[in-house]
Parts: sequence; structure tokens; C-alpha cells
Amino acid sequence: MKRRSFLEKSSLGLAAGLIAPSLSFASAPKNSIKTLGLGLFTLPKQLSEDFEGTLKIVSELGYKELEFFGPFDFSAESAKQSWGAMAGMLGFSGSGYFGRSPKEMRMILDDLGLEATSMHLDWDTLTQNMDQVAESAHIVGQKHIGIAMIPQELRPDLDGYKKMADAFNKVGESAKKNGLTFHYHNHGYGHRELEGSIPFQVILDETDPDLVKMEMDIFWFSAAGADMIGYLKNNPGRFELFHLKDMSEQKQFANGGEDMQDIMGMFPYLADAGAGVLDICEIVDQAQKSGAKHFFLEKDMTTTPRETLESSYKYLTTLNGKC
Repeated sequence: MKRRSFLEKSSLGLAAGLIAPSLSFASAPKNSIKTLGLGLFTLPKQLSEDFEGTLKIVSELGYKELEFFGPFDFSAESAKQSWGAMAGMLGFSGSGYFGRSPKEMRMILDDLGLEATSMHLDWDTLTQNMDQVAESAHIVGQKHIGIAMIPQELRPDLDGYKKMADAFNKVGESAKKNGLTFHYHNHGYGHRELEGSIPFQVILDETDPDLVKMEMDIFWFSAAGADMIGYLKNNPGRFELFHLKDMSEQKQFANGGEDMQDIMGMFPYLADAGAGVLDICEIVDQAQKSGAKHFFLEKDMTTTPRETLESSYKYLTTLNGKC
């Protein structure tokens, strides 16, 4: 398991330099986002350097919910070892609760008026350590647990996807027994025909809607050329969580997003919400009609933290007049 496990699985002095904008909304349109969250993989470097100071500014800017990324103290040893090997290359080392215990984390969040809604975990942790996951999640307040990416070695062919669907049902059942909801965040692979089927559709069809929810990342779905509106209309209640960001120009994977080289090739086209070509208005509107519960801004490892947080928040919470 390498970097993909955590995409599945500069420093700009952020804590000192951001000033919350003064925003007032007299009336919200039907498809505005009243409670906007933040995927913390947007700011891993800043969180590693000043965790509490960075979260304080996130809260001051208006974000209400957070999605954490692993590994955590309770994560499988394989995940910790893989992360350790990659940390130096990424330029930061923090992850999980960033050295805080679950109780300490809950106190920090409560003080800042933030909720830890969701977290991403690696496959080994989800299949081996569910008791520890649930114990920490309940202390911190997290109700959604997910996997950001199926390891490439587990999806070599269509049968691999079918086996993963079966495994997802088992993880989802285990999560439900522990008072949690399991979701799958698709990173854009699995949307090309394989052995006569679309693998992502196989995952949808062969998983129990009550046990396995979906998290739609609109950038990676667009990179795959997937019909987001069609998926939402045809699968009401399945897509409960969303990652929102934009694409600077319309681009698709060179090779279907099947490997990390293809995925990393799309990073130059990441854009702040509202600064690109994606029809976020239409997507958010249909998402809400189809049962969306949580929206997170997530611009992976943004190099412009201040601009990303402020401009994306303003755009996503004031969609009136834009749709």
C-alpha cells in the first residue's frame, strides 16, 4: 500500500494570516450549502505545523464539519508504515488526530464549534480494527467512516470488483453494528468498461444500499468522464457525502485513472470551487434532491490555503445568482 492508500486511503503562516470575512445571508437559495465542511487533506501541511491554530481559522471562516484522513493511532500497522515511508516525500507528517487523543480532539472541536463528521481509513484498518475505529469515532463524534480508494492490487479485473463489493457489504454491516455508516469514495477509476461491465456500477449494484453509502468527489468523477447527474438521479439515497472542488479546464484521465501516475497527472487542474469549469450549481442541486447529507470542500494539498478556504466558502454558501 503506497500513496494511493491515502488518496484513498507555502507554509503561509495560516494561523496568523487569515482573517474571517464578514458574511451575512438574508435568504439562502434552495441549492446553497448552509453547513459546509472541510476535508482536512486540503490543509495537511498547515495542520501538521499548527493544528489548533489552523482549525481555529477554519472555524472562524464559517466551516462547520470536518473530514479527517488516516492513519490514526488505532490504524493497522501496515497503514502506519506506508504513511511513514511517504511522509518525507509529501513534506508533512501529520494525520489522524495529529497527536491528540480522541478525548482531547473532542474538546478542541467543541471549543471551536466544529464537528468531526467523517474520516477516511485504509482497507486493513476497516477490515481488522473496527472495534478501535468505533471507540474513537464515538468519542470524537464521527458517524461516517469511509475508504478513499480501493488498493489497485485488489481490483485487477471485474471479479476483483465483485469481491470488493462483497467485502464492502461485510464492512458496512460491521460498521452499522457499531453505530457507524460506511461509505466508498471513488477516485475516478472503474468508470471504463471492463469485461462488458462498468466496475463502479457493479459496486453500486452489488452492495446493500443500507450498508454501503457513496461519497462523490466531483473532480475525480469529472476526470473519469462519469455522468454525475445520472448517477445521482438513478441512485437516490446512495450518495450522502460530497467532495467539492473545481477543475481549471475540462480534462479527463489519460488511462482511466487506474494508477497513481494517471491520477497525479490531473493535479495541475485542481481549482478552487467556483474558479473552474464544473457545473457545481447543477451538481449540488441534484445532490440535494437525491439525499445529500454532507458537503466538504476538499482541494487536495492546496498550495494557496488562504485563497482556497475563503473563495470556496464564499462561492459555495452563496450560490444564489449563480445557478
